[in-house]
Amino acid sequence: MSTATKEPEVVVSERVKGERRLGLWLTAPSFLMMILVTAYPLGYAVVLSLYNYRLTDPGGREFVGLNNYWVILRDAVWWNDFMTTLIITVVTVAIELVVGFIFAYVMLRIIRGRGPLRTAILIPYGIVTVVSAFIWRYAFALDSGFVNQWFGLTDFNWFGDRWSALFVICLSEIWKTTPFISLLLLAGLVQVPEDMQEAAKVDGATAWQRLVKVTLPNMKAAIMVALLFRTLDAWRIFDNPFVMTRGANNTETISFLAYRQNVTLVNLGMGSAISVLLFLSVVAIAWVFVKGFKTDLSRSEERRVGKECRSRW
Repeated sequence: MSTATKEPEVVVSERVKGERRLGLWLTAPSFLMMILVTAYPLGYAVVLSLYNYRLTDPGGREFVGLNNYWVILRDAVWWNDFMTTLIITVVTVAIELVVGFIFAYVMLRIIRGRGPLRTAILIPYGIVTVVSAFIWRYAFALDSGFVNQWFGLTDFNWFGDRWSALFVICLSEIWKTTPFISLLLLAGLVQVPEDMQEAAKVDGATAWQRLVKVTLPNMKAAIMVALLFRTLDAWRIFDNPFVMTRGANNTETISFLAYRQNVTLVNLGMGSAISVLLFLSVVAIAWVFVKGFKTDLSRSEERRVGKECRSRW
C-alpha cells in the first residue's frame, strides 16, 4: 500500500524534470537571440544616461554620472507623468480583469455559436494599436465625432480636459486589450476540474462561493500571468496618448516623456535616463507580481500531473 502511494511521485518528478530540460533546450535559441538583440541597446542606453549629450551639440558631450537621474526624480514633470501612467494602468487593468473574466466564462460555457462568439470577442485585439487610437480619436472628436451627436453634446471637447481625455484613453485601451486577458483567463478556466465544481455544488455551495473557493484558487497561475503581462504592457503605454492628445492637458505618460526627450528635444542623455528608469520600474513591477502571488508555475504543473498519475494508479 505504501509503495502504491510513493511510486507515482517518482514518475511525476522525472516527467517534470524532463519537461523542464526540454523547455530549456527549446527556448535557449530564442533567449540567446533576444539577449544579442536587446543587450547592446540596453547597455548603450545606460551609458548614454550618464552623459549630458544632445545631438544638436555632439562636441559638448560631458560625463555627469547619475546627475540625469537626480534631475529627473526631482522634476515635477516626471512625477506627474508617473501618476498619469499609474492611473491608466490601475484603471484599465482592473476593469479588463473583470470584463475579461466574464468574457472567458461565457466563451467556456456557451455551446451554440461558440466559434463566432470567440471570433467577435477577439476582433479588437487584432487591430493595430495606432489604428485603434485613430478610430477612437475620430469617434470622440469635437467637430466630426459621432459620440457627441449620440449624447447631444454639441460643444464638448473630450480631449480638452485631463480627466475626460484620460477617460477616452482608458476606454480605448480596455476595448483593445480585454480580449487578450480573456484568452489567458479562458486557459485558466479550462484547467479548473469539473468534479470539484460538482462536489461543491452538492455540498450546497452557492455560485459565488464556488467562484471564490474553487474557481479562482485553481486558476491563480493564469490570473497572475494575465495581470503581469497586461500591467507591464499598460505601464509602457504610448500609442493612444500620442495619437489622441500628444500629451496635452497632463495626459503625458512615462514612455511619451522618454520619446519627447529622445526624439523631439534630441536630448539623448536625459531621454536614456528616463528609458532606464522605465525599464527598472518594469522589472520592479514584475518582481512584485511574482512575489506577491507566490505562484510557482512549474510546481503547479507538477501538482496537476501528480493528481493525474494518482488517479490513474
